[in-house]
Amino acid sequence: MIYTFVSKSDPGRARENNEDSVAFDAATQLGVLADGMGGYNAGEVASGMATAFIKSEMARWLSEAGKQANTREIRRALEICVDNANRSVFNAAISNAQYSGMGTTLVVAVFQDAKVLLGHIGDSRCYRFRNSELTQVTKDHSLLQEQIDAGLLTLEQAATSSHKNLVTRALGVEDAVLLELNELDVEAGDLFLMCSDGLSDMANDAEIATVLESQMPMAQKADQLISLANEHGGRDNISVLLIQAGAADKRRGLISRLLRK
Repeated sequence: MIYTFVSKSDPGRARENNEDSVAFDAATQLGVLADGMGGYNAGEVASGMATAFIKSEMARWLSEAGKQANTREIRRALEICVDNANRSVFNAAISNAQYSGMGTTLVVAVFQDAKVLLGHIGDSRCYRFRNSELTQVTKDHSLLQEQIDAGLLTLEQAATSSHKNLVTRALGVEDAVLLELNELDVEAGDLFLMCSDGLSDMANDAEIATVLESQMPMAQKADQLISLANEHGGRDNISVLLIQAGAADKRRGLISRLLRK
């Protein structure tokens, strides 16, 4: 399986600064997205620290571990990496009054062959678009999601709730954080969308699916998703990371093996 990455981030129409951060390393098939929170520019600092740290440390580990690393080893490495990123953001917050209370959501994915190890904290999301069907593959760590799970709100009521942005889990706000990890199968043709709530709060699933199903290039799809959120008000920063899965060229693989002999 081969993977193609495209990212796009925009401050939206209501905010001057952008507290989202997106990073990826195509060589190790790693993607990271974060949505920061905090006063002044603290949210921007938290998300930037998280994505930079995880990209640097996890990509280095994946490069050294190579294809020999199994899922259990990657899972453990990712847990350690996110824990270290959490401590870095937390320590920066408690040592600098300007950054007090800052934190960030997180979505991180490691693609390996026909599998993806997906981790998340907070309400930034990952979707999978397969066979014309959009599926949300992460579950928000939010007060709103807890109310839905408890049967206190319907999905229709949740769409207009005033509690949309209250997360129950975030990186950097405490000295420890729980990363939710899930492993998913990947099929050739799958398109994964990682995004901040600046997209998911502004556009519904049907609108997102229409963009992803179009025949336009990936970079244009990313632009269209940003435009879609802005057309609906753009009340928050908007970030997207698209990852397209495609079947590897078996002929190229054969040539590569012959050249190594």
